[in-house]
Amino acid sequence: MSTSNTPTGFTHERVETSNFLMIVLILLVVAVGGLVEIVPLFFQKSTTQAIQGVEPPTALQVVGRDIYVREGCYNCHSQMIRPLRAETLRYGHYSVAGESVYDHPFQWGSKRTGPDLARVGGKYSDEWHRIHLNNPRDVVPESNMPAYTWLEKTPADHASAATHMKALRAVGVPFTDEQVAKAAAEVKGKSEMDALVAYLQSLGLALK
Repeated sequence: MSTSNTPTGFTHERVETSNFLMIVLILLVVAVGGLVEIVPLFFQKSTTQAIQGVEPPTALQVVGRDIYVREGCYNCHSQMIRPLRAETLRYGHYSVAGESVYDHPFQWGSKRTGPDLARVGGKYSDEWHRIHLNNPRDVVPESNMPAYTWLEKTPADHASAATHMKALRAVGVPFTDEQVAKAAAEVKGKSEMDALVAYLQSLGLALK
């Protein structure tokens, strides 16, 4: 008479010896844990409502943000100041979710080949940003940032500004009909450099 050593029933030993059962249970635990962590955030005012001082971006800033994303600036610059003394001393008030409710997608992160830009708005003049973007080493000799010389000569895309603002309004950015209607006129005649500088100058003004 032969006996089987295969465990029966829902036992710890059976879970450890069954690859399929282990994978299913791990996925279940991760799914439940993720839901418990993420779902409540959709109902907290601190993560869904703009803090005082945060306004929807202008049409020019919307176009500038598109350029920021297109050029991959987020690959080297985070927009997330962590609540650590070393961070706040260097960059300013730590980042809060209410600052980014109009960002789709938000530009948080931890990659810092270059400095964090969460509070760069108003820190430098428009002219400084233009020089820096045209040739970073003119103002920061040790910089390894590439030059973006073509931005000054490239017209900003005014034709799609209104369409993009309508799309953003569909996901919660409270643009008015008047703002959407005036978007093309606001951007027309501006360069991509103008748009990107406008976006950078808008960052982090609500908290100082």
